[in-house]
Amino acid sequence: MQGFLKRCALLVAISLCTGTAQAAEKVIFDTDFNVLNDDGQAFIMLAQLHAQKRIELLGMTLVSGNAWVDQEQVDALKAVERMGVEKEVGVYSGAAYPLLHDYATYEAEKSLFGSGWPGAFKHPRPTSPSQLVAPPDGLATHTKVRSETAAQFIVQSVRANPHQVTILAVGPLTNVALAIRSAPDIVPLIKRIVYMGGALEIPGNTTPAAEFNWWFDPEAAKIVLRSPIEHVIFPNDVCEKVTFDKSVYQRVIAHKGAIADLYKHEFGPLFDKDPSYHSFTWDSLPALFLVNPQIVTESRDVWVDVDATFGADYGRALGYKKGAPVGTQKANVVFGVDQKQFWDGYVSLVTLPTPVNH
Repeated sequence: MQGFLKRCALLVAISLCTGTAQAAEKVIFDTDFNVLNDDGQAFIMLAQLHAQKRIELLGMTLVSGNAWVDQEQVDALKAVERMGVEKEVGVYSGAAYPLLHDYATYEAEKSLFGSGWPGAFKHPRPTSPSQLVAPPDGLATHTKVRSETAAQFIVQSVRANPHQVTILAVGPLTNVALAIRSAPDIVPLIKRIVYMGGALEIPGNTTPAAEFNWWFDPEAAKIVLRSPIEHVIFPNDVCEKVTFDKSVYQRVIAHKGAIADLYKHEFGPLFDKDPSYHSFTWDSLPALFLVNPQIVTESRDVWVDVDATFGADYGRALGYKKGAPVGTQKANVVFGVDQKQFWDGYVSLVTLPTPVNH
């Protein structure tokens, strides 16, 4: 009997361990990728979390935003090789253009309302590989973009893993909108969408009204945010409270390696010129939130929409405590984070050795 009980206890223990392993959140990283701005930093964190089996990173889906998707492919392919996850984490190219917003519209907005960060709209889309810029440590040597489009990959992944896939959407929402519109059956099967986007109670960073991600494709943002899915939003309201400064930079470069070298290349000249230089790391906040939701110190349930009518408010995030328009969905919007806990978690991930240690 005692032996039988021991075997039962062992089976329970194995079952619990297996359950824990299976509990890793399945994540699609939908991104307007770059080498080492916020998207690049977030990916370093996600690749390490994937290696630690704290998340299961299904793939990276690219959407024009910060840059045209052509340049993002170059940067993303090198990124998965640099981190050593290229066999496990596919790169899927997505929407090259917003649903309706275009360069001509941007030129009109700029003249009428003013403009901050324009992303890809700062120049026409590249027409030749010679116009693309290699990452500081060179091009990818053996990794290619996967054959499926970003929207196809999102649809396939959600259907294959119902109620298990979180979409971490840190760029314009064109890919997600295309996936939802092409396959509406996936909407109730998506576990949740965690966003970096919008500016609810502060001015925008592209126009006085609008934050960049949702401004770049307001129609797509409206489609996605009005879908009955669990929405968790990190708007500029919280992201621009969290400052990357020289003290964080020095913590990162104290650890030698490929990632520290990238930080030195990207930020070293800026801090040499101005020791008080600082920036934000928008997309890293929702990336860490996936495994450490305790970083959030303040959040509120708000019904969120996007103004998709051309004018001074084009792309503005709209938040309602009550009286929201019909069709608007409730979102959990983050307004405060524990900055020490965030930066400790951030530094601990971006300073781990690369390629990742599985």
